Amino acid sequence: MEGIINFHHDLMFFLIMITVFVCWMLFRVITLFDEKKNKIPSTVVHGATIEIIWTSIPALILLIVAVPSFALLYSMDEVIDPIITLKVIGSQWYWSYEYSDNLEFSDEPLIFDSYMVQEDDLAIGQFRLLEVDNRVVVPTNSHIRVLITASDVLHSWAIPSLGIKLDACPGRLNQTSMFIKREGVFYGQCSEICGVNHGFMPIVIEAVSLEDYLTWLKNKINFDFNV
Repeated sequence: MEGIINFHHDLMFFLIMITVFVCWMLFRVITLFDEKKNKIPSTVVHGATIEIIWTSIPALILLIVAVPSFALLYSMDEVIDPIITLKVIGSQWYWSYEYSDNLEFSDEPLIFDSYMVQEDDLAIGQFRLLEVDNRVVVPTNSHIRVLITASDVLHSWAIPSLGIKLDACPGRLNQTSMFIKREGVFYGQCSEICGVNHGFMPIVIEAVSLEDYLTWLKNKINFDFNV
C-alpha cells in the first residue's frame, strides 16, 4: 500500500508539470498566433526535429512510469512467509472466510459466513450498508496471505483503504498479501456487479494486536464448535 501511495505522489508531480506546460503552450498559441497579429500565416507544414521531440519525450515518460508499475504489480503477488492464510469465498450475496492455520487450537479450520447487518439491526455508531455480523480479524505487523475464489458468479473483494482489490472467479484461485501496520477497522465492498444484491456485500477487516488476535481466535473456535 505504501508503494502504491508513493508511486501515486510521484506520478502526480509529473502530471502537474505536464499540465502546466501544456496550458502554457496553449496560452502562447492563442496569444502569439492570433489572426490579427499574423496577417500572413506561416507556410511551414513539416518539422522533423520537433516531431522527434514530441514523440520521444512522451515515450520516455511512459517508460519511466512503466518500470515501477511492473515492479509494484509483481510485488503484490509476492507472499513473504505468511503467518496466516485467509481463504475468502464470494457467494450471492455474502462472503465466507476460512482460517486454516489454527491447528494448535482445533483439529478443524475455522469457517464462518459474513452477512451485512440490516439497517434495523444497526447499533449506534455502525455504518449503514457497511457493517457485517462477522468481521474478519487479523493481527497487525504480520504478513497475511489471502486466497480468494467464488462459488457462483464473479465477485471482487475490495478494501480501498488497504489498497486491496482482488477478483473472485468461480473455478479460479487468486492470491494477494497484506501487511497492516496499525490497529483499526477497514471497510470495503464487492466491486464486481454480481446480481440484484451486489450493493449489499460489505467487507469489514478489524486489525488488532497479535495477542488480541489469538484471544479472538480461541474464543471464536470455542464458540463455533460448542454451538
